[in-house]
Amino acid sequence: MIHFLRPLFSTLDAIGLWLGLLSLRILLAWDFYESGLEKLHGENWFADIQDRFPFPFNLVPPEVSWQMATWFELIGAIALLIGLGTRFFSLSLIVLTVVAIASVHWPAEWQTLGQLLQGYVLTDNGFGNYKLPVIFIGMLLPLFWMGPGKLSVDAWLRRRDCS
Repeated sequence: MIHFLRPLFSTLDAIGLWLGLLSLRILLAWDFYESGLEKLHGENWFADIQDRFPFPFNLVPPEVSWQMATWFELIGAIALLIGLGTRFFSLSLIVLTVVAIASVHWPAEWQTLGQLLQGYVLTDNGFGNYKLPVIFIGMLLPLFWMGPGKLSVDAWLRRRDCS
């Protein structure tokens, strides 16, 4: 049985180098781009929550924070999609997501771990809703640690530089 599975797993490994991380990049690009468009066409509500931003982001004026979040989401999404500057944009979007969790998605009040875990959901019933942003961080981490995969501008540039 192992003799049969070894070539199959080798083939899947090779395909994964091309398509595995691409699938993460596409999904993340879609969501961050949608979020960026929402900010681009919406009204700035960061002034209402600036006091919840963690240090040092609470020192940045809300107008600047709004523009930074909007453009990091839009440009970062496009960069992830094509695989350009993947590690930089992955880390940047992780930081942005941590700030979003702390200021928007974290429960306002909780005394026990059980109460905190009530916020690990996709809907907000008064306990926070930090599940989706945590999933995004989990998806961004492999891109940060492993890079974008072989089907990317980063990989093409690396191959070009090595020849």
